[in-house]
Amino acid sequence: MTYSVAIAGASGYAGGEVLRLLAGHPEFEVRTVTAHSNAGQRLVDVQPHLRSYGDLMLGDTTAENLAGHDVVFLALPHGSSGAIAAQLSEQALVIDCGADHRLEDEEDWTTFYGGEFNSAWTYGIPELPLSTGSQRDYLTGTTRIAAPGCNASAISLAIAPGVKAGLIDAIDIVSVLSVGPSGAGKSLKVNLLASEIMGSASAYSVGGTHRHTPEIEQNLRKAGAAEVSVSMTPVLVPMARGILATTTARVKPGVSLEQLHAAWTSTYADEPFVQVLPVGEFPRTADTIGANTCLMGIALDEHTGRVVVVSALDNLTKGTAGAAIQSANIALGLPETTGLTTNGVAP
Repeated sequence: MTYSVAIAGASGYAGGEVLRLLAGHPEFEVRTVTAHSNAGQRLVDVQPHLRSYGDLMLGDTTAENLAGHDVVFLALPHGSSGAIAAQLSEQALVIDCGADHRLEDEEDWTTFYGGEFNSAWTYGIPELPLSTGSQRDYLTGTTRIAAPGCNASAISLAIAPGVKAGLIDAIDIVSVLSVGPSGAGKSLKVNLLASEIMGSASAYSVGGTHRHTPEIEQNLRKAGAAEVSVSMTPVLVPMARGILATTTARVKPGVSLEQLHAAWTSTYADEPFVQVLPVGEFPRTADTIGANTCLMGIALDEHTGRVVVVSALDNLTKGTAGAAIQSANIALGLPETTGLTTNGVAP
């Protein structure tokens, strides 16, 4: 069976990555692409790397243009998906690549985003370990999916196994992330100009203000944490895409590196897209570019009694578009890996 697909926000980075991956998906046929200011242009003129889509034209982002498709991907700015999604058929599978439907707590939404609160949809990190089972169990058959935040994916996947296994203290989690500017979207911003970021690194959303914080804490509570406290500091670095997150947490007394590595390895042993490296090895962002993979390495800082997890992923692939397509595959009963790859692009 071939599923008809519409993509809203097809002119942006996230929408473009959804399109790039769907070009190799045997079951999905992209029929409609929409945009805002770029409506009326050929898709290939806005996304010139997507040559296989020929003369597909960008339409206006309206519920009318998105209606009538089997699958709809919403790659829109935060706060823009809720109103359009509410007008789409409940029979269609709708995947929101923005934040509008990730958070379950309205107070969290108001504090970190503001504006109208929308109810949470089924969360789109299939591999996320829960206190019982994994998030994958909830994706089968759903028609509404909230794709994850990219930083939230890097941290949640990195530390949730320790929470579930009861090996770490979840009230003292600290993560510093090196991130590429594509995570901020395609809109022109002075601080993201090449002349501003080349040869420089700068922290942002410092002091507990990053919008992915409540999403991470929500994930870790579902992994079994009674109380959660996450301090995250992203650092903008001069690479177009990718996240390298160094996440630490205090381990319970007597926990060894062997126990930690065994817990992480067993959690992800059967996962095609999350891989734990051997002891002493740590990933590079370069190894994940273009791939739907999250790679991680684990160490124990015995001096401070903290586990150190270094996780790497492509913010546009595993962090956004790949997770969305992977979750859509599960929802529709397709093989989870359809249209996705574990092979990156090098050099």
